[in-house]
Amino acid sequence: MKRGLFWGLAVVGGLVASTFIAGQPAHAATGIRVVNGVLVEANGTPLKLRGINHPHAWYTHQTSSFANIKAAGANSVRVVLSGGRWPANDAADVANVINLCKFNRLICVLENHDTTGYGEQGGAVSLDAAVDYWISVQSALTGQEDYVILNIGNEPFGNTPVTPGWTEATINAIQRLRNAGFEHTVMVDAPNWGQDWQFVMRDNAPQVLAADPTGNVIFSVHMYGVFDTAAEVDAYVDSFTSRNLALCICEFGFNHSDGNPDEDAIMAKAESAGIGLMGWSWSGNGGGVEYLDMVVNFNPAQRTAWGERFITGPNGLSTTSAEATIFGGSTPPEVPGAPGTPAVSGVASNSVTLTWSASSGTVTGYQIERATGATSTSFTQVGTSSTTSFTDTGLAADTTYRYRVRAVNAAGPSPYSGIVNVTTSGTPAGGCTATYTKVNEWPGGFQGQVTVTNTGSTPVTGWSVGVTFTGGQQMTQIWGGRTTLGSNPYTVVNETWNGDLAPNASTSFGFLGSWSGTNPSPSLSCSATP
Repeated sequence: MKRGLFWGLAVVGGLVASTFIAGQPAHAATGIRVVNGVLVEANGTPLKLRGINHPHAWYTHQTSSFANIKAAGANSVRVVLSGGRWPANDAADVANVINLCKFNRLICVLENHDTTGYGEQGGAVSLDAAVDYWISVQSALTGQEDYVILNIGNEPFGNTPVTPGWTEATINAIQRLRNAGFEHTVMVDAPNWGQDWQFVMRDNAPQVLAADPTGNVIFSVHMYGVFDTAAEVDAYVDSFTSRNLALCICEFGFNHSDGNPDEDAIMAKAESAGIGLMGWSWSGNGGGVEYLDMVVNFNPAQRTAWGERFITGPNGLSTTSAEATIFGGSTPPEVPGAPGTPAVSGVASNSVTLTWSASSGTVTGYQIERATGATSTSFTQVGTSSTTSFTDTGLAADTTYRYRVRAVNAAGPSPYSGIVNVTTSGTPAGGCTATYTKVNEWPGGFQGQVTVTNTGSTPVTGWSVGVTFTGGQQMTQIWGGRTTLGSNPYTVVNETWNGDLAPNASTSFGFLGSWSGTNPSPSLSCSATP
């Protein structure tokens, strides 16, 4: 949960009378460490984190995301873990996460999400409890100091004052970890839901760093609605870098319920200052912030606008990320060549199927763009594909559309293909389409919605949708339609009040379902009664 208020940034120079310089630590750090305010690897090479947050605690089966995040250009991943507020990630699971990071050549930032909003949100635990969790999985962490950064607790305080406060609780947590034998770089999140609008972390960071015998602490701020201007972003970052304090912007987005972050300023400042930057998040968001997903349903071939901005936009992963030297370094892929001009392999009144020849070079997927009108140049992206084909649905009958395609990889997008024009056929009477949306998902359960649209030229008086699940899912509750529960494949028919649809009109039905293993989208068919 990302919340915060903002009272304005004061002039940094007026608040910081002197510059804090980190001296030699009393005990030399092992592996990744902080030297004079710079995060470095064990060999002393600066380590500029460029990564993506991944909600592993809630989607433990989505292990392919580590490879997909790497393919997007990240050199690191911040992994959500839980010690019991959600199903606990035990030592064996933590060891597996670390192995996935190492196999995919990613620096692993592990964070305990149980502390989120402590003092304000029910169920949140203290930093002291977070340390108990890290000690319980210490066997998986010992010896991994070259690869792992330990983020003690995510957003460990809300906006409500608690005792002990952030400074004392953070110092106690760091010292408990050191006394228990942890030698990893420790990352500490700011209070105020990570946004530090009261400047508690900013003003007390030197005291926290001085309390660590290794001097091996990096501070983490989360930038959402509080940071909606470049001036605020610049002043906050400068307040750390000017005092040789290591900082990472370890969560941020392009939009949020508490305001509109200035993502361009955030990304530009992180690059110019040489500090860490990690976007929230790969996929799986719910509760009204689904727009923060970088890909749809964990599918790397279906990047969202936010994913495209963070990965391939200015100061994005494709141009600023460098693999950690602990993995031997690597040469980033070259931008692929343009794919072939699309060919039309299928035309209906409401859909067009396209195919094209593959691009040269390494390709992670294709983006398909469409314009309406025989000469239009107003193209917008309408989908992505991991293969060299795509079906565009929900189109108007007797309408000319133009299509072009480009390939993408971690280095960026290719040039566009040539353009093909195609005209849809006439609209049959009594036609309909059904489209599926996964509204939310949680371990063992999910919520889905199916939208039914009359694509015919005349009204319909009823509809029927066939729903076939291929992952063993079952519907457990339905509304807006009628079916026999527990009987996959399902046939869902309209209620008495939503069967009449005028041409181009839509209605929907929703359902709750159960799943295990994987939860792919169902296949749908639709028929209508004139």
